[in-house]
Amino acid sequence: MNAQLKNKPLVPFGWLRALLFVAVYFALLLAAGVLLDKFQPKAVAETAQTGIPYLSFIVNALIAVAVTWLFRRFIDARSFESMGFSFEKNGASAGTGFFLGIFLMCAGSCVLFFGKNLVWTNISFNGNELFISFGLMVIIALYEEMVFRGYILNNLLESVNKWIALLITALVFMAAHVSNPAFSVAGAVNILLAGILLGLNYIYTRNLWFGIMLHFTWNFFQGPLLGYPLSGMPQKSLLEHQVHGNNLITGGSFGYEGSLVATAFFLLAIAAMIWMYEKKYSAPVIGAQPA
Repeated sequence: MNAQLKNKPLVPFGWLRALLFVAVYFALLLAAGVLLDKFQPKAVAETAQTGIPYLSFIVNALIAVAVTWLFRRFIDARSFESMGFSFEKNGASAGTGFFLGIFLMCAGSCVLFFGKNLVWTNISFNGNELFISFGLMVIIALYEEMVFRGYILNNLLESVNKWIALLITALVFMAAHVSNPAFSVAGAVNILLAGILLGLNYIYTRNLWFGIMLHFTWNFFQGPLLGYPLSGMPQKSLLEHQVHGNNLITGGSFGYEGSLVATAFFLLAIAAMIWMYEKKYSAPVIGAQPA
């Protein structure tokens, strides 16, 4: 075992470490956003056709990695890898997350299509854009799972009941999306439910790969492949469509994540996973840390 894992954390309480991390992390994100808006021309910060701030995503990722590593190394006195990056014996969980994200997006799209709320209009293949989008979705999935599940949820689990820790983390995850374009009440509820779903595996296994894979396939299929706005942010995609009907059904400008169809599928997936994990892990050890 790495010697640093034997050290006592600089801050003794997991909930306080999580609180300090959230304060520092979001303060740096806010400062970076202000600086980018002030000094970075729109043509560099965003792609003209899509409006997606690629540079902002990269800066956010760098901030996330730096802050998480510094906190994990010097505040937690533990290794970066111990947040749950081990792939050994977690391949099945990773695969489950990968295919669950695809299923949730495709099943919801089928409901909208057969309910005549969605019409596919065009196929537009651009290999370069699809490759860039793929890489971007990988980066987002990695750094958001590292921050919200790997650090915040991990530390909260040392201090509070697993369900309270999961709910608090999901609320913070939702708050991180409040500034997105066309943010709605339905969108807030769905992002909260997504945060719960992404963290369910973690509260039992302390491993990140389920959440990383689910987060990646959900985002990649939602935006670059199926053509929905990604949490309110429109972008170029392989398939193009139009939606018709009540915004609560279609999600409106916020995209599929603002749809009650997504709400229903999230609730079903959460209920199924809780039943499955409670049956498999009848007595999970709260606060256990992987070696």
